Amino acid sequence: MKLSRKNLAERQEHLYDAIIVGGGAGGLSAAIYLQRYGLSCLVIEKGKGRSFWMQDLRNYLGLPPTTPGRDLIQQGQNHALELGADHLRGFVEEVTDEGDTFTVKVKVGKQNSEYPIFRSKYIVAASGIIDTLPQLEDMQNVFDYAGYNLHVCMICDGYEMMDRLCGLFVGTEGAINTAFVLNWFTPYITVFTNGKVEVGAEMRQKLQDHGYPLVETPIRRFLGENHEMNGVELIDGSTVKLETGLVAMGSHYHNEYLKGIELERSGQNIVTDSMCRSSHPRIFAVGDLKEGINQVSIAVADGTLAATAIWRDIRRASPPRRWEQNLIGAVS
Repeated sequence: MKLSRKNLAERQEHLYDAIIVGGGAGGLSAAIYLQRYGLSCLVIEKGKGRSFWMQDLRNYLGLPPTTPGRDLIQQGQNHALELGADHLRGFVEEVTDEGDTFTVKVKVGKQNSEYPIFRSKYIVAASGIIDTLPQLEDMQNVFDYAGYNLHVCMICDGYEMMDRLCGLFVGTEGAINTAFVLNWFTPYITVFTNGKVEVGAEMRQKLQDHGYPLVETPIRRFLGENHEMNGVELIDGSTVKLETGLVAMGSHYHNEYLKGIELERSGQNIVTDSMCRSSHPRIFAVGDLKEGINQVSIAVADGTLAATAIWRDIRRASPPRRWEQNLIGAVS
């Protein structure tokens, strides 16, 4: 059931088997499997996740390469709802461990917000990350190309950058090292700092040794048309021709709602076992929040693993179901 302000009260007294924070590929995969196991779940989705940048799914088995990420997500959401999952558009502010259950505080609505609280036995953290993009005066100019041929994931889109003139847009000196992996796909790399990164002598020499230009002049705008970026214009009026680009400026991890719960972490990633279970036995992390490769295919598999682990826990703790009529007949 789709939840909204109108029917929130109907489900606030319900104890869900699992609340899934995040309605991307990992969260929806978990929801579908949980419902198919005969369990109850609520998916809470804030909107505009990383799938927002997936304009084409060119590396996902079984789908046409021009399938937008939003289509995959919509189909997954519809499937979960058909199976009886609940779905709410809202922002999870806090998860509190109350012993046998969790309470989840949600902000619903940007204006005149409401703050319902839901309860569950398990939590699946599937809220993912969002990539940092170059900050220009006209951000719409960036959005016109991000996810098209201005890429945010080398593993996803390295093939699309093969032997093309590529701009690497970095936010730290350390991110410049991405160039020395990106060169597997293309050696025609120009590094852009947008005037915001101090680059030391050693890194400058390394770039020079590889023949990669370093552009430190701030960017005025990206050039191109019909979502195809073909260069950048700098604030001094000069232009640099490009055929593609990769943004390597870090990411924001959407995991603030778990700050009150002690979990083992590796950097900003949540450490999990082979079934995506965190150091807390009833909290699972799937997709980009856990250690591993940030891919849709991995997130979908993670959702399957987490849901299966939750089902196993609940099944093992439940009494076996018996065919009562046969038992009565045998006694009589």
